[in-house]
Amino acid sequence: MRRARGGAYLLKYAIELQFQSTDRGRAELAARLLKLAGVGAEVKREGDRGVWYVEAATDMLAAGREELRRAIADIVKAARGNGWIGEGTADRWLEKLEGGITLREGWPRYGVWLTNSGALVVRYASTNPEGIEREAQRFGAMGLVEGRHFAVRMPEGSREGYVSILREGLERAAWLSVHGSGDQQELAADFVSYILQRAKEEGREVYKKALEIVEGGKAVGSLRLTDVKGAEVDVGGRGHLVDVLGGGAQFEKSWSGRTLLRIQITAEVDGVRGEYEVAFGRYRKINATKGYAYARADAPGGREADAERLSALIKALTGREPRVYRRSDGRVVAECGREHLDGFARYAELADAIAR
Repeated sequence: MRRARGGAYLLKYAIELQFQSTDRGRAELAARLLKLAGVGAEVKREGDRGVWYVEAATDMLAAGREELRRAIADIVKAARGNGWIGEGTADRWLEKLEGGITLREGWPRYGVWLTNSGALVVRYASTNPEGIEREAQRFGAMGLVEGRHFAVRMPEGSREGYVSILREGLERAAWLSVHGSGDQQELAADFVSYILQRAKEEGREVYKKALEIVEGGKAVGSLRLTDVKGAEVDVGGRGHLVDVLGGGAQFEKSWSGRTLLRIQITAEVDGVRGEYEVAFGRYRKINATKGYAYARADAPGGREADAERLSALIKALTGREPRVYRRSDGRVVAECGREHLDGFARYAELADAIAR
């Protein structure tokens, strides 16, 4: 005898619409009906029991047609009124159901927005620990590393957990979408495309920031230092001609124990050959990555002339001029930020070290 059962369930972490049957045809009919309602559910088989099922959870249902969303919202409101679910849970579900959401097939809904400081946030939040673990595992399969590329916080009670993609993670995913291989490249390309889609939905400024990060990530390692030949740059209203002859990067410990990434460049600026160094480190007190280079007193023209050549070199390589200032001890310093490090990462000789 063929059996079938189904219904809508308000679980601890999600709304689930389920249908099970020993008749595959009935399960496929249920899936087709859901697709007509705007829900992209697929028929799956449960082990070797000969049972076929279709299920759709909160975000999938919230992406469906208005009539379906309204019907499920009425169920949620009734359950809230009877005290079967908490106010916070009901409000969160109703916000999705009443407003509707856009989903990319295979991906849950990621929030994409800008902070007050202009930083891009890419985050999936849920009270369902299985959903958080699934996304973290997916990023691991993509080649991203927790702590370096993404952050995870598991749900606690009714408090949502999240998987948050860091800037470095989106850059790395963008790089993998071009330079990766096999399933890893396909997964990264799909994710990057989805995040750009979500960013566009959130407005011009959000999309502009996301696209900037993605394009920067794709450009990592795409150039050679020696590609910079005859580059004309302007520093302080004066033009300079830059030829880069070579360079590299290595890690070392500072006297205080801080790990520094030392970028070394050999270049000719206005015909003057020089060996230049920029040491980058992470400074927790200001929560920022900074790089410092010191002008040489014994260089042709003294510290001021060397600082201007150094600024011209950094601008030619990264597209951005560093901040230059004189310290109380008389030394002249060129200060670089994260945007300069991202610029240096475009060069194959430096990219691997910067990615670490």
